[in-house]
Amino acid sequence: MSEGEKDLISVTESFNATLTAVRSVSGPKYYVLLTVMVIVVVVTILGNGLVIVAFKVDKCLRRQCSYYLLNLAISDFLVGAFCVPVYIPYVLRGKWILGRGLCKLWLVMDYVLCCASVFNIVLISYDRFQSVTRPVSYHARQGKTYPTIIKMIVVWVLAFILYGPAIIFWDVIVGQSHVPEDECLAEFSSSWYFLLTASTFEFFCPFISVAFFNISIYLKIRRRMLHSREEQHRIQVCMLASAQLSNNCGVEMNQDLQGSVPSQNPSPQHVNLDHPTDITARPSRLYRDRKIAKTLAIIVFVFAICWAPYTLLMIICAACKEQCIQNIGYKITFWLLWINSALNPFLYFIRHSSFRRAFGKILCPKRRMPPHSPDFN
Repeated sequence: MSEGEKDLISVTESFNATLTAVRSVSGPKYYVLLTVMVIVVVVTILGNGLVIVAFKVDKCLRRQCSYYLLNLAISDFLVGAFCVPVYIPYVLRGKWILGRGLCKLWLVMDYVLCCASVFNIVLISYDRFQSVTRPVSYHARQGKTYPTIIKMIVVWVLAFILYGPAIIFWDVIVGQSHVPEDECLAEFSSSWYFLLTASTFEFFCPFISVAFFNISIYLKIRRRMLHSREEQHRIQVCMLASAQLSNNCGVEMNQDLQGSVPSQNPSPQHVNLDHPTDITARPSRLYRDRKIAKTLAIIVFVFAICWAPYTLLMIICAACKEQCIQNIGYKITFWLLWINSALNPFLYFIRHSSFRRAFGKILCPKRRMPPHSPDFN
């Protein structure tokens, strides 16, 4: 027996022990476990389904950044609609009874969907980074949907390339499958070097990228706020002079700042609403930028909490043949990945007024909604 077969048998036996322990749960504990899993499914489907319907109902959401949010909602919705429901009988019965074909399909869907969810978060963060650091070119691209669709497709292609071929062809390459018929595990479950490589692209690189984008956004917003305070101070100094001097000062400041700080009653030619430093647009943009930074910070924090434990324990378990980590703890981190898919819609609902308006139209169609105030662009 090869070393790889021994490793996989060890993983399978450990997984069997966990499933047997779960299957032995009876009475109230059994129904509590079932209820919790059903709640995760229902919340994931309803939450992400509501985001998808909101995108269909509210045309104001059909912008570049919202397309990326839609892409994330689709991946999370499929997690709740397929991956988790298929896993529930596997846990409760303690064995896989749906055949090898559906097993591979479930594994491909589960790995690819979770990976696509991560890549979508990176894409959303990069989009916010572009909107804050390069607002002029960013707004100029808002009407171009083709590049946006291409990026959305690339997310799915990369997610499939990372795990799909390995799940489908691993047993073909090695010559045989080492997973028992009544189990459903990826053939590379005990290959720590493959898991480490895949995790680098699935978690470590995305996390570093998202952290970099958010720190850059924060620093950019902070510089804008400091600059805005300096300009306001200059205006207050000018207002202390006589009316004539104040008007002259306002004109000079407009010329110096190239339209970024108009007087109290600026003429139309001094105001450019599309310019990123226009004083009439700056307060609302600073407010939206702060909301963007807070939203991404929350999403990144939840992402790290849900993904970091699983990623680290997965590699450790494979490296030490699951002898150094309690298997039940590893399974808890496994469920955290799916819980992340259930939490994402609530982050949209709480932080984005555009989605709140769309949700209001769907849930309370007769209720009069407040005027639309965009917070994405």
